[in-house]
Amino acid sequence: MPEQLEPETIMREITDLEGRIGELRQAADLPQPDLRATLDAALLELELALTALRAMGAEQGGAAGAGAAAETERRVLRTVFQDAPVPLFLLDRDNSVRRANRQAAGLLGTSSGYVSGKQFTAFCDLATRAALRSQLAAVVRTGRRLRVPVRFLGREHPVDAVVTLARVWIRGEPDPMVIAAAGPTTTPTDDPAAPAPAVKAEPADDEAVATIVHRMDVLATASELLLDEPVFNETVAVRRCARLLAAELADWAFIDLTGVESGPAVGGPSQQAERRLNSADPPRRQVVMGPADDERAHEAARMLEELDPAPDTLPHTVWRTRQSALRPHLEDLNQLGTGPDGQPVCAKIGATSVLCVPVEDGDRCIGTITLASRGEHGPFDLTDLGVVQRLGRYLALVIRAARLYRRRAEVADSLQASLLPKTLPAIPGVELDARYMAASHGGEVGGDFYDVFRTPGGWGLVLGDVCGKGEDAAAVTATARHGVRLVSRWKSDPTEVLAMVNETLLEEDRFVTAVLAALTPTESGVTAALGLAGHPPAVVVRGDGVIRSASRGGVPLGLFEDFEAGLDTIELVPGDTLFLHSDGVLEACDLMRQEFGQERLLDTLAAHAAGSVQSMLDAVQRTLLEYCDGDLRDDVSMLALRVLPPTLG
Repeated sequence: MPEQLEPETIMREITDLEGRIGELRQAADLPQPDLRATLDAALLELELALTALRAMGAEQGGAAGAGAAAETERRVLRTVFQDAPVPLFLLDRDNSVRRANRQAAGLLGTSSGYVSGKQFTAFCDLATRAALRSQLAAVVRTGRRLRVPVRFLGREHPVDAVVTLARVWIRGEPDPMVIAAAGPTTTPTDDPAAPAPAVKAEPADDEAVATIVHRMDVLATASELLLDEPVFNETVAVRRCARLLAAELADWAFIDLTGVESGPAVGGPSQQAERRLNSADPPRRQVVMGPADDERAHEAARMLEELDPAPDTLPHTVWRTRQSALRPHLEDLNQLGTGPDGQPVCAKIGATSVLCVPVEDGDRCIGTITLASRGEHGPFDLTDLGVVQRLGRYLALVIRAARLYRRRAEVADSLQASLLPKTLPAIPGVELDARYMAASHGGEVGGDFYDVFRTPGGWGLVLGDVCGKGEDAAAVTATARHGVRLVSRWKSDPTEVLAMVNETLLEEDRFVTAVLAALTPTESGVTAALGLAGHPPAVVVRGDGVIRSASRGGVPLGLFEDFEAGLDTIELVPGDTLFLHSDGVLEACDLMRQEFGQERLLDTLAAHAAGSVQSMLDAVQRTLLEYCDGDLRDDVSMLALRVLPPTLG
C-alpha cells in the first residue's frame, strides 16, 4: 500500500533530501555542469519538502484508489516488461536496478545480469546524475510521471534518450518502485538535423578490428617511449607512460609508486638505494595527466598530484592485493578518494568509468596505474584492462632497471670518491685546485685519479688514467695512486717512482697513463721535475699568458718490463701555473664529432691566466661542457698549481 508519513518516514525523507541536495551542489561544480537540469531538480526538491510538511499530522485518505491504480501498473509491467520494444529498467526505491530487459541491456552494450544490482545513475552521464536522482525521488514521493533527458554511457559512446519515470507498487514489496522507460535514442552528432536511429546499432566488425589495432598501437608506442633512453630514467618513463594513456585511452591517468624518497636522506648512497629498491611503504602520487587543452583540468591535476592514495581508495587496494580492478560504470564516487575540499575526486574530474592495475615486476608490486574516463568514448572494458595490465608490466621493468642502475651509479660515485682526495693539502707559497667530471653515460666507476702529497724534498702531484671502467679498473686505480704516493716517500726522481709502480702493475690486465710532478721549493719559486708515462703532457701557463707544453714521452704503466718514463724539468716563478689534465679534456666532441683538442684548451687557459686558479679551471670546465653540450664521453680530471708572489714578513 502507499507509504504512510509516519515520523520515521519523515526522518528518512529528510536524510535522503540532505544527501540529494549535497549531490546537486557537487553537480553544479562539475567541469561541464548541466545547470538547467540541476535547477529543475532543485525546484522539485523544494516541492517535495513542501509536500512532506503539509502531510505531517494530516489524516490519510484515498488509499484504496491509489492502491488500485498501482495494482493496474503492476499488471501491465508483468505483461510487457521482458518483451517490450523499448528499454525498460525496474528500480528499487534507492535507485538500484532490480531488473533490466533485453532492450535496456542492449542500449548499454552489456548484459542484463551485469546491470542488475547497480545504481541506475551509474550508467548515466555524471553531469546529470544528481538531477536524475532528484527526479527519481520526486516520482517515488508524488507518484507523478516525469519525462527527463538522460545521456546513457553506452559501450562505444554516449547515447542520448528521453526516459519516462513512473512509480509502481509490487505485491510483497514494502516500498514503491520505479519503472524507467527509455524512448527513442540518439547518439551525439555534430549535425542536429541528422535523423536519429531507433535503436543503438552494434559496432561493425571493422570497427571492432580498428579498436583492437588501436590498442596494439598504444602498446607498441609505449614500448618505444619507455625504452628510448640510453640510460633508464624512472621520472621520464613514468611521465611518458601517463601522457600516452591520457591521450589515447582515457581522460585522466594517475601513476602511484612506492620506494620514492621523501624527506632527508639517511645513510650512504648504497643504503639509500637499497631502501628505495625494496621499500614496502604505501604508494605515493607521482604524476597526474588530464585533458591537455583544459585549464581547469590543469588546476585539478596540480591539486591531485599532492593527493596520495588513501588506504580506502581503489589504487591503494589494488596495490595491496595486486589484483586489477575494472569499474565500467562507477557507482561510488569516492573510489579515488576526496580532495582537500571534501569533494570526491571522481566528481571533480567527471569520472564515470575507472580501471586500476598494479605495476609489478614479477617479484613485488611497486605501484599502480589508474585511468578515469568521462564516458565520451564508452566505458572501459576488458580489452582496455588487458592493455593497461601489460603496460604496467613494461613500466615496472623499466622502473626496476632504472633503480638498479641508479643504485649502481651511486655505488660507483661512492667508490670514485674514495679514489680521489677529499681535500687538497695547503702548500705554502702555492695555490691549488682540482676538478673531476664523470662521463655522461655508463654509470660505472671511472679510471681517472689525481693526488697531492708530501715528499722528503717537497711535494708531489700525480694525475693518471686507467684503461677501462668498473670495479676492476677501480682496483688498478687504487694500486697506481697509492703506489705512487708510497714510493715517493723513498724516491725523489719521478722517473724512478714510475718505474717501480710499473713493476707492480705488470700483473694487472690494464694499463695506466700518468704524469708525476716532483715539486721542490727554490728562492725564486718552484722547480717541477715531470715524469711522463704515455700521458698528455703538462701545460705551463706563464703569468703573462704565454703557454708552454712540457715534453711528451714514456710508455703507459703496466705494459712492458723494459719501462722508461719521459722526463722534463720546468722552473716556475710567481704567477706561473702548472696544469695537469686527462685525455678526456682533449677528446670531448661536439655534435659533429669534432674533438675539443689541444688548441682550444690552450686558448682557454691563456684567456684566464690573470685570474685565480679556481676561475681558470671553472672556465675550462664551462667551455668544455658548452662545446660538447654536456655530453662527456669520457671522464675528465684537471689539477692546477700556481706559484704565489712571496709575502712580506
